[in-house]
This record gives sequence, structure tokens and C-alpha cells, in this order.
Amino acid sequence: ARYLRIFQNVDLSSNFYFSYSYDLSHSLQYNLTVLRMPLETLKTETTQTRQESFDIFEDEGLSTQGGSGVFGICSKPYEKYVWNAKLLEAVRTAVHRDWLLYIIHGFCGQSKLLIYGRPIYVTLIARRSSKFAGTRFLKRGSNCEGDVANEVETEQILYDASVMSFSAGSYSSYVQVRGSVPLYWSQDISTMMPKPPITLDQADPYAHVAALHFDQMLQRFGSPIIILNLVKEREKRKHERILSEELVAAVTYLNQFLPPEHAIIYIPWDMAKYTKSKLCNVLDRLNVIAESVVKKTGFFVNRPDSYCSILRPDEKWNELGGCVVSTGRLQTGVLRTNCVDCLDRTNTAQFMVGKCALAYQLYSLGLIDKPNLQFDTDAVRLFEELYEDHGDTLSLQYGGSQLVHRVKTYRKIAPWTQHSKDIMQTLSRYYSNAFSDADRQDSINLFLGVFKPAEGKPHLWELPTDFYLHHKNTLSLSQTRQSYTYWWTTGVLKHLPLPFDEVTCAENRRKLTVKKFHKYEEEIDIHNEFFRPYELSSFDETFCLAMTNSTRDFMPKNVGIDPSPFTVRKPDETGKSVLGNKNNREETVLQRKTAASAPPPPSEEAVSSSSEDDSGTDKEDEGAVSQRSTPVKVTDTGDNTKITENVVQSTKDVYGVNLSDIPSEDDLAIYARFVQLGQSQHKQDKGSQQLCSKHPLDKVISLIPISSFSQDNIYEVQPPRADWKSIEIFHAHIQAGRGNMQPLGKDDFLMYREYIRNRYM
Repeated sequence: ARYLRIFQNVDLSSNFYFSYSYDLSHSLQYNLTVLRMPLETLKTETTQTRQESFDIFEDEGLSTQGGSGVFGICSKPYEKYVWNAKLLEAVRTAVHRDWLLYIIHGFCGQSKLLIYGRPIYVTLIARRSSKFAGTRFLKRGSNCEGDVANEVETEQILYDASVMSFSAGSYSSYVQVRGSVPLYWSQDISTMMPKPPITLDQADPYAHVAALHFDQMLQRFGSPIIILNLVKEREKRKHERILSEELVAAVTYLNQFLPPEHAIIYIPWDMAKYTKSKLCNVLDRLNVIAESVVKKTGFFVNRPDSYCSILRPDEKWNELGGCVVSTGRLQTGVLRTNCVDCLDRTNTAQFMVGKCALAYQLYSLGLIDKPNLQFDTDAVRLFEELYEDHGDTLSLQYGGSQLVHRVKTYRKIAPWTQHSKDIMQTLSRYYSNAFSDADRQDSINLFLGVFKPAEGKPHLWELPTDFYLHHKNTLSLSQTRQSYTYWWTTGVLKHLPLPFDEVTCAENRRKLTVKKFHKYEEEIDIHNEFFRPYELSSFDETFCLAMTNSTRDFMPKNVGIDPSPFTVRKPDETGKSVLGNKNNREETVLQRKTAASAPPPPSEEAVSSSSEDDSGTDKEDEGAVSQRSTPVKVTDTGDNTKITENVVQSTKDVYGVNLSDIPSEDDLAIYARFVQLGQSQHKQDKGSQQLCSKHPLDKVISLIPISSFSQDNIYEVQPPRADWKSIEIFHAHIQAGRGNMQPLGKDDFLMYREYIRNRYM
């Protein structure tokens, strides 16, 4: 019973995610790269699979559909980010693979960016590692297998929602990683100190643990591996600098044996020192680092460069790294950011890198003319909220409280009321680390299968430490030893800068399972899976309408304001509504008005004095719910007068041109040439594009290109035609809503009796 209570301390309803049709443990680049496996490989693998066994789930109904079966690839999940892998081991060989549902732990958030009505979904997925997982002071550094504490892979995905198709849609993603310093180190919390001293537990002159860790990163991400180390370099008492010195020695040793073009790049930057300085701007310096990092690693996009980018390329675009292929671009390498706790400073640094990558992603999709985004725009405010939710969630999971230093803190625009909240959150984090982290660690060890109860062995709560559970080499010596010089896995170096996990080879092919589907199943057709055209939908309950929207939540409501989400706005111009539940809405409005009329914030030295490193805690948001909750519109009486004054404006003020003036002859000539160009690019024989299939969904799913430019293509979709029976039912439904009920026939009574018999008898 006690083990059951410990196991149930892991709340599966919070921050655990799964998907029926998408592999969340892998990145978007991996999932879409695997889909481009050569067809010959698919046929070979399918033949072998069918010879081994007959699968009723795969073969049902495919032979009678007249060639409507399609091949699909099911890849093995990346077990490092799967949290129920040990729990599924008992049934993995006993049930069909479709019954195995893998879950990840971390954060998933999504917002909608509207660019003049064009929907762009911005998604943030954080995958927390299940290896060497635990709480803040109980899990530090690395274990003997190269897995580090608080390791989280963060991926930001951009998706052009105007085309709902994996094959024709436009996707882009960028991945970065955070994790503890890969060394044997710990902090003893038995002394009850706010900042326990850092201790190096074992000497590692040949960087054995760091080699294992960076070998994993080379396999998954390729090269270059860029380390952004944010720990303090100058201290009165040597504390954080211990980790920097050991990490520099490890990276220097490992780089001796790597080719110079694939060497690990180390960037040290004392972020706390720059925060104290009144002359330095922290975010400007981070922006310079972010530009250099994104240029080295590149990003993933599943479409070639747009035609306009080829004709008029941007200067920064030509310097972009990564790997350019015929189908788009691939990210090669990754940024690994760390401080001591990998919470506050790390989240701000990752936000700046993500903001820089977001600009390149928008530019690659043809949505902005230059790869540059400025603060105080609707797009950056939306992205900042998403990253703050991301940082708060990860900080609660590892440190027991939310973030302390946010982006506004480093921009020096945080309200003065946050200082007192930081102090309260510091006490909350200290209490969590001292009294509740041990119970949380026991729950994680039991849930992940690190500890397995057995008769004749001590119980979990009787163990003085879990060090031996996470360090396997303390219980048995390994028979094979890793080389001190060739510290990477065989075959990794040959394919760099591409990641070894994404190249086509026999070892990676064994991780794939080829399946055959009917092409109208939901697992294949993302359009039907998302919109559910065969179900009665309530738009108010649809997630895509309830998520944060740049137009609804950030754009000002005044008439005449530029609706572009890339326009810089003043703080009093933003249309951000107050978020919160019904109980604290009035309090939230009062706090916002108080903050607006408050004196300027204190100096950065005073803010940083409460928590120089990540041992501080987070300021509570006014609303206890997520930032993606339903917004509540709040308008002040003073603003109503201003709004009514702006309602009646001339067309010159609103549109920048007087529409009553007659266009000039030059403008008419330009317009005529534009019309001719549009007519010529749409001159395609649509009769030849009609499909011969008899399936009613063919016209819905098949996207017909209507432009002669293949790289910058748009699509049209023909709606399905309803039959007479469906139209008759629809008209009857409309008449019933107006009170005109049709008399029931004999068939209706028989159907109702059958329903009652099956339902209640």
C-alpha cells in the first residue's frame, strides 16, 4: 500500500503528453526525414514483415480498396525521453504494437500567430529526459552513462495552417538543449544553507563522463555542438567557477581527437556579471550570441527556399549554416545551454536564441521580408509568453517553484511589485528543496523503474541514498572499456555534420517498422483528424480557437492601428487582455492598474541581490491558470473616449491613401500587368487534373496546385458534394430549429424502438 501511494504521487494528468499518430519523443526533423526513406527500402522491409506473420490490423480491408493502401513508417521511440518505457516492458511482447502508447514529460504549448488573417501555429515542445531524472539538489551533474540532470530538449515548430497536409504543408523547427554540467559533482543540502557548496565527487582526468554525454549529442544532433556556459566567472568565494574550470578542461581534452571542423564550440559568458552592470545590455549581448549560434547550426524547413529569396537574398541568409538539401534545410548541430540549475538564466538565453531562430523560420516560409524580429511586437510578445510558461513548468518540475528572473527582468522593465514576490518564492523554493524533494525523488525512482521492489531487499524508503541506483558501475564492473582517444561511437564521425540517427544505414533501418494503411485513415490524413468533417463540431470548444491568438490577445483594438504582428507597439498600445479565473479577475485588474501607476522599478543590483543564481524563485502570475486560458476583456472608462474618437477617421489616416482619388495612368498600367501575370500563371488544364478515383474523399484530400511556380505554390480544395439524403436531413434540422416539426413515419418509430431496446433493455 505504501508503494502504491508513492507511485500515485506522480500526477499523470499534469505535464505528461502522448499522441496517437505522431512520435513526440523525436524531433520534427527526424520524423519527416524518416518519411523520405527510399521506396525500395519500404518494399523490401514490407516483404520481410509479411513473411514473418499475418497482421489483421494492417491487412484488414486493404485488398478490396483498389490500390488505396499506402506505406507508413513506424519508428521506435527515443527511450531517453519516454517515461513509461519500463512500465510497458511487461506487455510489449504480449500485445500488438498499436496498443503501446508512449508518453513524454515536460511541456507542450501552442499559440496562433495571425499574419493578416493567415494562421501560423507556433508550438513549443519540451522533452524531459527520463535518465538521471530527479529534483534540484538531489540530482546534479551526470551519472556514469553520460546522462545529466535536468536535461530537456526544447523544440519550437512553425506550421503554416493554411494548408493542412504533411506532404504539401510548410513546416519549420529548431531544437536546443539544456542540462546540468556533465561532470561528477553534487551539493550537500544537509547543511541547511541557501547555497550549498559545490563538490566534485570523482576525479575524471580523461573526461570519461563528458565523452559519453557528447557522444550521445553527436549521434542525435550532429555537429557542431555549441556549449553556452552562463555560470559565474568572478566570485569572492570560489563556488560556480569550479564547474567552469573542469568543463573547460574536459572540452579541451575531447577536442584534441575530433577533426577541427567538427570540434565542440565552448562559449563562456558570465550573465550575472553583465546583469549587475548599468552600462551593458544583457539581451543585446545574448542577441549577438544567438545570431552566431543559429548561423552555425541552421534550422529545419521542409520546403526549398522561396523564389523571392533566391532573387533577392538577404545578407544574413547567405551566411546561414546547416545542410541544404533538395527538399529544404536540415539543422546540423545543437546549442547546449547551462548554468548551475539550468532554470532562470538558461530560460532567458534559450528565449533569445529561439527568438532569433523564429525570425529565420518566418523568413524561410515567406512571411517576413528580413530575418529580424524586434521586441514589443505582437509576435515577440506571444513568443515570450509561450517561453515563460515553458520556463515556469520546467522550473516547477525540477526546482519546486516558478522562474524568478524573466525576460522583463533582464530588460529592466519589470514592475517593482515583483521584488517582494521574488522573496516569497525564494522561501517557497527553499522549503520545497529541504522537505518535499526527497518524497518526489522516491516517486520518480519508482515510476521510472530505477528501483524495483523485491523480497529480501531493503525498501525504497529505507535506502540512505539512491546513488547506487543511478550509477550502474558501482554494482558491477563493465567488461568493455571506452577508448580514451576515440571516444565517439563507430560510424558517427563518417556522417558528420549530419546526425547519425537520421542517415540511411542498416542500423537505423532496424529501428523502423513498415506498415500498410488505408489512405483515408486518421493516422494518415491530418486534415480529417484535425477538422473532423464527419462530426458535429462546436467551434467554441475547438482547441485552435481557445489557444492564445495574436490578433485577439495582443493586437490593439483601436481603429487605424496597423494589424501586422511585426509592428513595434508602445506598452500602453498592446491589446493583451487580463488572464485569470473568475475568482481573481477583479484582483488582477486592480494589480494591473497599480503596476501601471507605480514608480519605476529599482536598480538591477537590488533585483539581483535576492537571487544571483538560479537558487531564486519565480514571481507568481496574477492568474493561477495557464497563459493560454480564455481571455477576459477588460476596458477602462478612460480608454472608451479615446476609442470613440478614433472610430470616425478619413481613409487617408486609415489606409495611407485617399480612395476617392482616381488612380493615375501609371498605376492602372501596373495593375493591368499584374492581372495578366495572375491570369497566365493560372492557365492550367484543370480537366486533366481530375482524379479517376471513385472514393468520395478524393476531392477533399487531393490538393490541386493552381500556380505554375512549383517552389511558391498555393493549393485549392474542392468541397465534397452532399447527396440528396444528407440535404433532406439538413433541411429537416433547420425546420426543426424554427419549430416546424415534421410528422414521424413508420421507419422513425421502428428506429426509436430499436434504440430504446438496445439502450435500456
